[in-house]
Amino acid sequence: MGFFSKDIKTLDDLFVHTLQDIYYAEKQIAKALPKMIDKATDPALKAGFEKHLSETKGHIERVEQVFEMHGVEAKGVDCPAIDGILEEADEVSGDIDDKRVLDAGLIASAQAVEHYEMTRYGTLIAWAKQLGRNDCASVLKQNLDEEKATDKKLTEMAESKVNLQAAE
Repeated sequence: MGFFSKDIKTLDDLFVHTLQDIYYAEKQIAKALPKMIDKATDPALKAGFEKHLSETKGHIERVEQVFEMHGVEAKGVDCPAIDGILEEADEVSGDIDDKRVLDAGLIASAQAVEHYEMTRYGTLIAWAKQLGRNDCASVLKQNLDEEKATDKKLTEMAESKVNLQAAE
C-alpha cells in the first residue's frame, strides 16, 4: 500500500497507516543500532547509542500498546524513507577511514533518524488528539520526548567534542 493509497479514506486510516510506518521504522532502527555501536569509537557516543537501543525497544513496546489501545493489529508497513536514511548511514560510515570523522558522520546519521522519528511522532500525536484518542497521544508523547532528548544529547556531543576532533 502506497502512502496515499485508496485504502486510506479517513484520518483514522491515515493514523493507523502512519503508526504502522513508525512501527516498521523503530524495528529497523533497532536492527541498525548495533552496527552503529560497533563502529562508534568515542566512548560517550558508543554509550549513547547503547542507551538509545534500549529506549528504541521501549518505543516498539509503546507503539504496540497504542495499536492495542486503538483496537488494531500491530504490524508494520514498509517505510522507504527510514530504509533510505539507514542505508545512507551505512554507506557513509563505510567510506570513512578517520575514526574521528567517522564519529561525526555517525552522529549526523543518527540525527537524521531522530528527526524522521520526531516528525512521525509529532504527527501521530496531533492526529490522535483530533481523533479523541488522548490516551494514545500521551503514550506516543513519551516516545517523542525521548527522541527529542536523544537529538539534544547528540547535538551537544557533536558541538562540544566530536566535531572539533573531526576538524583537527
